[in-house]
Amino acid sequence: MTAAAPADYRPVLREGVLLSEPLLHGPRTVHLVRHPGSGQSFEIGVREHFLLARMDGRRTLGDLGAAYAEAYGRRLGDANWRQLLALLGTKGLLADAPEPAGEAAPPPDAARPANRLLRGSLPLVADAAATAARLHRAVRPLLTARCVLPLLVLIAAMELTLALHLGALLDGAATVLGHPVLLAAVFALLWLSTALHELAHGVVAHHHGGTVSAIGLRWRLPMVIMYCTVDNYRYLATRWRRIQIAAAGAVMNALVLLPFFLWWLLAPAGGTSNALAGLLFLGSLHAFTMLIPLPPLDGYTIVSQAAGAAALATSSRTHLAATLRRDRTALAGYPRRARRVYAAYTALAATTVAALLATLAALVHTLLTR
Repeated sequence: MTAAAPADYRPVLREGVLLSEPLLHGPRTVHLVRHPGSGQSFEIGVREHFLLARMDGRRTLGDLGAAYAEAYGRRLGDANWRQLLALLGTKGLLADAPEPAGEAAPPPDAARPANRLLRGSLPLVADAAATAARLHRAVRPLLTARCVLPLLVLIAAMELTLALHLGALLDGAATVLGHPVLLAAVFALLWLSTALHELAHGVVAHHHGGTVSAIGLRWRLPMVIMYCTVDNYRYLATRWRRIQIAAAGAVMNALVLLPFFLWWLLAPAGGTSNALAGLLFLGSLHAFTMLIPLPPLDGYTIVSQAAGAAALATSSRTHLAATLRRDRTALAGYPRRARRVYAAYTALAATTVAALLATLAALVHTLLTR
């Protein structure tokens, strides 16, 4: 784009640029934009999104300006176009713009051997996208509604049955926690469940058009966990698909327990049954923990997607602070939907924290007295 901003210029976004749906962020509604090469994302407003979404190479600046004037009641001047197109060019988002200059690379982990030992990551596969595709081909028949719905019914029936036998499960948990060998075996199974949890995110993301960019191990000693990174998760077509991806991990955690649940139902009372009860209790606790609607857990992602909000927890805290200060000027900037969403999440988070503390205290007391 030149300084003259010719009206017949036909801007077109670089191939692969992604635009998100509208998201609440504080009092504003924003869209996320992602560069296909660098993976860098940034926010734009609704009006900027209106223009970017129409930059397909067929429309001239004159066409875009006319559509903008019809939608928003004002025309953009040359200075506005120069500012917008210069920003898009600097970010490397236009097809005829150079790639943005890369940021300085951080010092390699090898230069910090102590930190590398304590925290780091290790890719496990050279081509994560191909690995996710292979896994998806293997389990694709299970991802249809006629398979998923019965599995969800089985999980619900399992968890209801376990809830009705909570006393036996607590006895089993006390037994597992009191025997190092049993505890190590249960820990190993739960670690495997966590690994499958991450792969489930990747497989379901691939199923819905997501791109898996990395599968590997991440450690923050003494914890070592598996990770699966989906690059374009926030830009997938519908909220429902993104919610399915976020929920897939907890569903996998529960699916891992189903064979042990059946074994527990059939096992005679005694040591094996008690150990299985402990595994089922700790495994169910693990699965439900993933669904807690607090960051950085999957439950928080599910709630954020359902609400159509970015930085939901931070925005809710800011809104709560303004409410407690009775800052009418700040609160006046929030649209009605934003006020409802942030108030609802604040109430949900407070209730969740209170319930977690009460449950934890009750569990500790029960386990210590058994």
